[in-house]
This record gives sequence, structure tokens and C-alpha cells, in this order.
Amino acid sequence: MKETIKTFSVAVFTAAIVMAGFSFRPAPEHNQGISYEYFQFSTIESVIPGGLGRSRILTTDNNGQLLEKDLKNFYSMVGLNFKNIANNDQSIVERINSYSADGWELMSVVTGSHAQTSEGSSSGGLFITRYLFRRAK
Repeated sequence: MKETIKTFSVAVFTAAIVMAGFSFRPAPEHNQGISYEYFQFSTIESVIPGGLGRSRILTTDNNGQLLEKDLKNFYSMVGLNFKNIANNDQSIVERINSYSADGWELMSVVTGSHAQTSEGSSSGGLFITRYLFRRAK
């Protein structure tokens, strides 16, 4: 019992020392005085059997105009189509590389999905991914 209390005490003391060491570290320097502009585009990829869905890259330009680029659907008439997925990957990476070449830095990628159900079974759905970029003004 004394050995357990001693071991526990040493562990608590060590944890306290480590936590104290990290709590007194200076805050990281932020890029003060630099302002950024942000840009986002979204991809919506359909997961509806039979290739009946619509998949797109959606971008809003500086004038508020919606720009759409078609993507392939995950499913074709015969099922999951890996070639379509590879084509979508290539289109998305090309878009990211284009923005990167224009000075945009990819800051965040957020994904979500929505499944459509019919009588307890999945009848498809969609995946949405948002890509947030920034660059110094």
C-alpha cells in the first residue's frame, strides 16, 4: 500500500512539473500587422446509384458569380466507378494547384456527407468538401 501511494505521489509530482513547464512557455508569435484575404471553393460529389446524381466544383468569383465545373459521379450504371473517382481527384488537385500558383495557401479542408434513405436502405447521398485558402493582402 505504501509503495502504491509513493508511486502515485511521484507520478502526480512529475505531471505537475511537466504541466508547469508548459504553462510558462511564451505564446507563439503571430503575424501581427499582416492581413489576409480568404477564398473558398466546394466540391459536391454524388453517391446516387446508376450515375443519376450531379457532381460539381462550385466557386464564387470576386463579382459574386457562381462558377461550376462538372465532376464525374461516383457510381455509373454498373456500380462504383473508380475511374470517375480518380478523374475527380485529378480535377480537384488541379484546382488546388492553380490557386496555390496564384499565391493562395490552403488553410483548411472540411468534409461532410448526407445519406438519402428509402425504406431503411441507402439510396445514395452526397459528399461535400470545402477548401479554405488565404493569402496576404
